[in-house]
Amino acid sequence: MNAIVAVSQNWAIGRDGKLLFRLSEDLKHFRSLTEGGTVIMGRKTLESLPKGQPLANRDNIILSAQPDIEVPGAAVVHSFDQALAMVQGRDRVFVIGGGSIYAKLLPYCQRAYVTMVDAKADADTYFPNLDRHPDWELFSASEPVADNGYTFRYLEYVRKAG
Repeated sequence: MNAIVAVSQNWAIGRDGKLLFRLSEDLKHFRSLTEGGTVIMGRKTLESLPKGQPLANRDNIILSAQPDIEVPGAAVVHSFDQALAMVQGRDRVFVIGGGSIYAKLLPYCQRAYVTMVDAKADADTYFPNLDRHPDWELFSASEPVADNGYTFRYLEYVRKAG
């Protein structure tokens, strides 16, 4: 399983249920990595997507505590154990948010694709700082990319062996 996330320099990911950055180049990168795979997200992340609809060309799994929620085009589960059971044996699985979903599923991830935006952000939701996390190490970093007034890099972290 993989995590994929865009963060500010202080590892902020959102405020008031919204993403901090809208970067078309990063959205293309996100699409290229996740298309044809499975994405796991919380209900609030689903609601933040265009038209509140599941992502096209991916299997969507929505985690929600609401027992009666139905999402056409997606599987809805009500526990992390159910989500983990659904992705058992699948190759390309991406956790795409929000904050509580990342926190709960990051221990099951082997790789994290991080778009690091060269900006500090005032936020109420954060991703764990993988640079300070003993279980993670930086595997690769792209050259800086500029888009929509921001500069950012694509970082790939891997879980340390052992």
